Amino acid sequence: MTQEAVHSAAGRAREAALALATAPRAQKDAALEAMAKHLQHHTAALLEANALDLAEQSAKATSDAMVDRLRLTSERVTAMADGLRDLARLPDPVGEVVRGSMLANGLELRQLRVPLGVIGIIYEGRPNVTADAAGICLKSGNAVLLRGSSSASHSNAAIVGVLRDAIAAVGLPSDAVQLVTGGREVVGHLMRARGLVDVLIPRGGADLIHRIVTESTVPVIETGVGNCHVYVDAAADLDMAERIVVNAKTHRPSVCNAAESLLVHADVADEFLPRVLKALTAEGVTVHGDDAVRRVDGRVVAATDEDHAAEYLSLDLSVAVVSSLDDAVAHIRRYGSGHTEAIVTRSQEAARRFAAQVDAAAVVVNASTRFTDGNEFGFGAEIGISTQKLHARGPMGLQEMTSTKYVITGDGQVRP
Repeated sequence: MTQEAVHSAAGRAREAALALATAPRAQKDAALEAMAKHLQHHTAALLEANALDLAEQSAKATSDAMVDRLRLTSERVTAMADGLRDLARLPDPVGEVVRGSMLANGLELRQLRVPLGVIGIIYEGRPNVTADAAGICLKSGNAVLLRGSSSASHSNAAIVGVLRDAIAAVGLPSDAVQLVTGGREVVGHLMRARGLVDVLIPRGGADLIHRIVTESTVPVIETGVGNCHVYVDAAADLDMAERIVVNAKTHRPSVCNAAESLLVHADVADEFLPRVLKALTAEGVTVHGDDAVRRVDGRVVAATDEDHAAEYLSLDLSVAVVSSLDDAVAHIRRYGSGHTEAIVTRSQEAARRFAAQVDAAAVVVNASTRFTDGNEFGFGAEIGISTQKLHARGPMGLQEMTSTKYVITGDGQVRP
């Protein structure tokens, strides 16, 4: 798409956003239900479109992790539909009173949640993001411009076509959801659409996010890569620790909340490392470890700084032995990405210190990193995981897709 075409789409989105901003909850929820129904009704067509994308990526020898992120199945289409239905059941954030008071001069002050307006979402792979993003934006009263990756072009086009038909069927403007297509130049057009696009949200690899954060003239909500750690403390229940580590790494290794790094306290390393390395190897995990880890198992690959900092998105895991909780926190501060960090411990004091000192969007105590997810948090779905510290941090659901405005109501007051 040319710059003119992208800006034209943004202009139509602004018109749609005006209608959505005042649409009643019942109509928005009806649209979400219709979107879910249409997705399931057209499952066969969506899978056919997805098969074209998979075939193209197979010809390019794309990694297994990336193909997994791209693949749609009947179950995944059903999950997309269920996510939209979950959104319909959630409260409408628009119009919610964040705070209010009666001032001494008789003015009534209310801070209300309002839509952001037009949101541009730039993402890679995972066509389920198309439906999640469309649903969250619609429920929160926003129009959305979706720019998915070329690897999912057939899938995204099919999904957006189905969603637009469903939205129009309930009397809302179909331009509330639009797909913008093209290469890197289209991303540039969106980044320079200040005044037409209110917010950009990049969701993808480090290079994509860095480019948008550093070059965009449109405000950006930054999502980040997920180098998530599990720290097994000296006071850990080692049976629990083994279950958590294996789940966090192998449950779905191609997603951002999968564990990429394991830290083990030296006091339990001799007992824990042999068993966890055996369990990980049985699941096909390649371990990249420091010298202490390599002494336990000769199959461990020597870890580099790049390994400790990596978001593998595959069955690879960096492992290191640390001498204290403070050393674990220092390691995470050096290599972590601010996404999700977990501790396994029976010590409440260790858990409190870890939660207070680790700088991340989510800190997990005695559970898998895989729980950092909008759906798992009860948000219905999510736009992504924000690793920034302004406005939104962590899984971004409905409330994170709103801003606020102050409404001041008086009875003729003037300022003395």
